[in-house]
Amino acid sequence: MSASATDVTHDLIVIGAGPAGMAAAAKAAALGLKTVLLDEQVRPGGQIYRNVAGCDARVAALLGPDYTHGAGLVRALQSSGAELLDNTLVWDVARDLTVTALHAGRAFQLRAPQVIAATGAMERASPIPGWTLPGVMNAGAAQIAMKSGGAVPAGRIVLAGAGPLLLLVACQLLEAGADVAALVETAPAGRRFEALRHLPAALRAWPALAKGLKMVRSLRRARVPWYTQASDLAAIGRDHVEALAFRAGGREHRVDTDCLLLHHGVIPDTQLSRLLRLEHRWDDRQLAWQVVTDDLGQTSLDGLRMVGDGTAIAGARAAEASGALAALGAAHALGRIDAAALAQRSAALRRTLATELAIRPFLDVLYRPPRSITEPADATIVCRCEEVTAKQVRDTAAELLNIYARRAARLVREHQRQQPDQGRRDRDQADHRQQREVDARRCRHFGGAR
Repeated sequence: MSASATDVTHDLIVIGAGPAGMAAAAKAAALGLKTVLLDEQVRPGGQIYRNVAGCDARVAALLGPDYTHGAGLVRALQSSGAELLDNTLVWDVARDLTVTALHAGRAFQLRAPQVIAATGAMERASPIPGWTLPGVMNAGAAQIAMKSGGAVPAGRIVLAGAGPLLLLVACQLLEAGADVAALVETAPAGRRFEALRHLPAALRAWPALAKGLKMVRSLRRARVPWYTQASDLAAIGRDHVEALAFRAGGREHRVDTDCLLLHHGVIPDTQLSRLLRLEHRWDDRQLAWQVVTDDLGQTSLDGLRMVGDGTAIAGARAAEASGALAALGAAHALGRIDAAALAQRSAALRRTLATELAIRPFLDVLYRPPRSITEPADATIVCRCEEVTAKQVRDTAAELLNIYARRAARLVREHQRQQPDQGRRDRDQADHRQQREVDARRCRHFGGAR
């Protein structure tokens, strides 16, 4: 399995075997494209459907029908004729769409005129004082442990943050018999009222709303202590987390815990798109960079399509539809289907995607992370690996901005010396552009910090 600079090994390479990638590979293979799917895990499913084809009945029942839906995608993939290379790490994609990967200790290259990247999402960091203590982890990590082996954290568990996943994990832990000591929501006051204006559109996705209400009823029925509009969160402990301290309802609280699960939503995993310097846009509602694509996943690099939560957070069912749409786009680009067939085959998928997207504005506003998470205090560690504080990031960013500003000023002065009249006119434009650049690059958000 190798490709020279000119060799083409496949019609389509799909990266990532989550819902978007599985749907894309299965659809493309059904359309007659020679398709290969590369994924880092040992089984297809991605994070949302992790181990769905290998979990036992007890775990499947615990995680529910939304999880077991992924088994149907795995079966469709396996019967599609698409080649699946699991346990494969993709570590480079060149701009000519040559994909370099590692499998079984051996590096190899593949190349295709069309590539669909379904890189998925990553949990947003929740940098609070003490979050580096042992016993503090993301809520998604607890869910991965359940999916992988039915394991749940021992002792008293406190969940803190905001977002549908926080409620889902709390319910799943209760169902597994865990001791959920408290649920601490950090969504600020007024978010519910802001979100209400998006509720009429969200009703198009009423099954998702119904699931949310069901989770709320389950937590209320279990009498889990539930705090809302919490602020000033801090994990307390010496060698291990011992408690969560916070402020809610006008007073200070401390809840003892053996395991603190944090969650403030998920953001697109943009490592691949940034590697390729694709066009991105900042989404102020989801507080994340998003890859710019058309409705068939085409990015600013011809032939490279990106789909699913790797472009914008929309959920598993939306990812599934977007993956299938991208496969149709790839088939059309390769001349395997004409425009009429593309329109006919994509109609139902577009309707499904529109329905799934209808709820996003409501959820994005309701669970938008508080400023304490996106703009942590100076002393808060924002990178656990290197123990980098928020102040260090801000100081470095300010220093880089000053360097860029000085370079821009020198270029303007040089241009003025060469063309005095035009230089004066350019200087005014450069001043405006420089100020906009500084404003846009200020370090107000730490959503991608890990």
